[in-house]
Amino acid sequence: MIQRTSVKITAQKLNLQDCITFVEDNTCGGIVTFVGTVRDITQNKTVTLLDFSSYEPMALKEMQKIAIKALEKFSIHKIAIHHAIGELKIGDVPVIIAVSSAHRKAAFEACEYAIDTLKDSVPIWKKEHFEDGEVWVNSHP
Repeated sequence: MIQRTSVKITAQKLNLQDCITFVEDNTCGGIVTFVGTVRDITQNKTVTLLDFSSYEPMALKEMQKIAIKALEKFSIHKIAIHHAIGELKIGDVPVIIAVSSAHRKAAFEACEYAIDTLKDSVPIWKKEHFEDGEVWVNSHP
């Protein structure tokens, strides 16, 4: 039986090609990816860095649930959901989602579902650092 999901939380730099390689398959006509990047402005304030933390055992379980639900809900072949933790600078990548499917629509829908659900339900917390202070963007740990 082939492995159809890849979920990962790491303090290492995320690798888009690793996610694409995981989901690639000759039966699939498309791969859709979402690459989240750290931007330099939020609500008209200059961001200096983001700091991601997580309750990793629960976060991995929730990410796996999202991946399995995406497989059940959409006609996709494979899905990878990888998230970084620790301090990330402007331009760094905190999250990558890759989805493969025979047809593009299912891959787009599954990718959007995965990122939206991850942001709503996975215990990964983001602290934004500004020139004049810091703030938790979501419920803090």
